[in-house]
Amino acid sequence: MFGKVAADMLGLSDVGSVIKPADYDKVDADDYVMHEDQEKIYFLIKSKSDEYCFTNNALIHLDGTSATSKKRMLYRYSYATNPITDVYLETAGTVDLDVEIKFKIGSVPFSIDVHKKHIEEVKDLYKALIKISEIAHENEISLQYAKQSLDIASTTLGRVSSQDANLVVQFKMLNQAAFQWLEESKKQYRIKDFGYIFEKYINN
Repeated sequence: MFGKVAADMLGLSDVGSVIKPADYDKVDADDYVMHEDQEKIYFLIKSKSDEYCFTNNALIHLDGTSATSKKRMLYRYSYATNPITDVYLETAGTVDLDVEIKFKIGSVPFSIDVHKKHIEEVKDLYKALIKISEIAHENEISLQYAKQSLDIASTTLGRVSSQDANLVVQFKMLNQAAFQWLEESKKQYRIKDFGYIFEKYINN
């Protein structure tokens, strides 16, 4: 019953609407945001059957089979493990009622129809997703360079055949330092929180 009332209050149809921050407490996705870990909603699109909730850490998708069914499937896609790629925005034609934002997160493609009255808000989302996509791509390249450098160093050191005790200790210490360096590189290039990007581009 509440879902129907909320849908009526928010003026929803099969075409998505952008929900204002003041109304986040009226949507189901808010229940699955990890507020305890400082996760925050930055953008939310809702139709009668689906919700697309963009937080600083992940995309939360509540997938409804139909507007009349109460059954929902909940999906959570972390940006750190599911990079965003192939971001497109299809604007409305003269007779179109909706615009369409398309992207892939990990291997999953999304195509979200949004009422064209929300075009300015969707443009902001488009900019944020493009920027996140670019950062993820650049960081992946940097991480691969880091791994290649470590592989080269490891291969070179592995050729040391001396049984000198001091050299063996130094080799072990160097391996440990290299492992720690790679772990730090992963933390640097695997960004989990993109709140700063959303705050820059989303103008609620």
